[in-house]
Amino acid sequence: MYESHTVPPISLRRFTLRLLRHAGYGGAVVVFSLVVGTVGFVTLAAQQPVDAFLNAAMLLGGMGPVGDLGQAPTAGKLFAAGFALYAGLVFLILAGLFLTPVFHRVLHRFHWERGRTDR
Repeated sequence: MYESHTVPPISLRRFTLRLLRHAGYGGAVVVFSLVVGTVGFVTLAAQQPVDAFLNAAMLLGGMGPVGDLGQAPTAGKLFAAGFALYAGLVFLILAGLFLTPVFHRVLHRFHWERGRTDR
């Protein structure tokens, strides 16, 4: 997916485009997750759409649900628990997705420059 250590690092413009592409992938995952979470909270936890969206967004942001789910049906509670686990994984995956190009560029520059001085 990325360039080999034997070729020079890509230009700053191409690197910026790579970061934007990764941000686009991450944005798509967030939008998809917000839609699934909102629909799930509306249908299974009997919440109003705005409250359902707020709960989905807060869980995806790592903050936890807002309001009391104690009055929700059992299916809503199970959905909230599953979505909370899913949101935690999405948070970690997106952090990796956003940081991978940066770590690769730093390691690539170090490796490439070190390889050039050895010759």
